[in-house]
Amino acid sequence: MISTKNLVSDESKVPSAWVFQYYLDLPESLTGQNVRIHSIFNPGERTPSMWVFVDKSTRQYKFKDFSTGNYGNKIDLIKELFSIDYSKAVFKMINDYNKFALEKGKYNIEVKDHPRYKVDYCSERPWNKLDQQYWLQFNIGKLTLDKYNVKPLEYYTMSKDDSDGVKTIRMEYPKLYGYFDKDGKVYKIYQPSQKKYKFIKINAHLQGFDQLEYNQPYLVICSSLKDAMCLSQFGYNLEVIAPDSENTVIKPYIIQNLKDKYKKVITLFDNDTAGSKAIDRYKELYQINGFALDSCKDLSDAVKEHGFDAVHSMLKPLLIKNLRQ
Repeated sequence: MISTKNLVSDESKVPSAWVFQYYLDLPESLTGQNVRIHSIFNPGERTPSMWVFVDKSTRQYKFKDFSTGNYGNKIDLIKELFSIDYSKAVFKMINDYNKFALEKGKYNIEVKDHPRYKVDYCSERPWNKLDQQYWLQFNIGKLTLDKYNVKPLEYYTMSKDDSDGVKTIRMEYPKLYGYFDKDGKVYKIYQPSQKKYKFIKINAHLQGFDQLEYNQPYLVICSSLKDAMCLSQFGYNLEVIAPDSENTVIKPYIIQNLKDKYKKVITLFDNDTAGSKAIDRYKELYQINGFALDSCKDLSDAVKEHGFDAVHSMLKPLLIKNLRQ
């Protein structure tokens, strides 16, 4: 006789951990840890950019795909995966879960808090030749790096409280940089030689905001601090800022304040899916025009690959066009 005691009819009864394990075919059980995988929405990406994580406020698993900007809960995942609406996604999830329960029984894995490593110390060091070679590829010099509080690091440490006590690890690479706010607190670590974890976010920060002088008529919102610094080197009559990522939308009151201070605000984001969605998002939310370069994924890479003069000849007409719209 088939037991139906584990079957559900309410979407809230389907464990979010089961949904992500089942539909993403994850190699490990979700018990409260964060998992990073290659984007299921962007199969061609080289570096994994999709996170499956526990929302601390709801204790439910969610996802965020940094390569496409897709984000949401268990229902949103199914909607995006199968291109179906909300009601069909709920029906499919409940139906698939009940099939699973009939075959294998109730899903009993409990989601618990997992201690996570956090950056607790950064050791600064002097600038060297290797730093110079790296940043000058993008036409970014020491004066600009100093202005935006980018500093070379010798190492940083990360710690977490575990059942066996406090565990600490030390990370040290030849090219390692800290992004600091105006109070000297590090908010992000940049390690360009690492493929998996190029950035470690420590605190939310609107990059470049501390450096605004409001003495130019235009403001460009860039996809990264590196692109913002690169753009600032062209000598145009504009200032620059960059959110934490293209998927981070600057708050409305900040945008309104910036619009009041500048003649025009536009965006310059990456030439990829996430960048395109971000351009559209700022256009829809704030009526801010935007564009991306065709020649490369981002501005700094364009300068590295094609040189300052070539990028200037491409960039200036696009800026003028968007600033005049």
